[in-house]
Amino acid sequence: MTAVRYERDGELGVVTIAHPPLNLFGAEIVDGLHAALDEADGVRALVLRAEGEVFTGGVDVHVFDRMTPAKAREFADRLIPLVHKLEDKPYPTIAVVHGLCLTAGFELSLACDMIWAAESARFGLVEIVVGVTPFMGGTQRVAERAGPARARELVMSGALYDAATLERWNVVNRVLPDADLEAKAMKFAQRLASGPTRANAATKQVVREFLEHGVRGADQRVGEIAAPLFETDDLKGAVKSFLSEGPGKATFRGH
Repeated sequence: MTAVRYERDGELGVVTIAHPPLNLFGAEIVDGLHAALDEADGVRALVLRAEGEVFTGGVDVHVFDRMTPAKAREFADRLIPLVHKLEDKPYPTIAVVHGLCLTAGFELSLACDMIWAAESARFGLVEIVVGVTPFMGGTQRVAERAGPARARELVMSGALYDAATLERWNVVNRVLPDADLEAKAMKFAQRLASGPTRANAATKQVVREFLEHGVRGADQRVGEIAAPLFETDDLKGAVKSFLSEGPGKATFRGH
């Protein structure tokens, strides 16, 4: 059975980590994620989820046994592109997290546009227990969401943090009862997948411009990014629908 599964549900893509019991990140999961994310084209939203009692126990520590600095660089060079592939998707992405979510799995979730978590979920960048710092981009992406002081605390403490705390820190977007998480997250993802795909991609571009160049930098690009939307069938149809039927009646096809 494959360690990572990609499925399509209409306009929604679903990437599932399925390597029980701990979904540990080793070569099998890393290779499977690369293949799944490469396949996830032509959809209008994507969910990242996992099967089993935990989202992931993190990186398989056996990977670090007798690892040299050169091998560590090679490993990082295999992991970081996974983060970039998720971040660069031209549609909304959501990580749906339950149970433990440690190290590489947490870092991959941080590459998604949103994280929805179960009340019982616990998160950690706990690499300090083996004397290393996260090298799949988790530190800087926690800093991006929660600020540098919180990032230093989370990584240097090696502690586990509950979903409610990370929601307060703006790392997690939404916390739901365990029993409701999957159904409500998938419903929300389907809603995003039925939305104006090109407009969602533009929103992602504007946010990225802000992160890289600040508010004024994003201001300088917003016209360039948003203006082409007026050529899309989705915008033209939605404007006509609004004028003839009122708000909220438009349907979108993604182009």
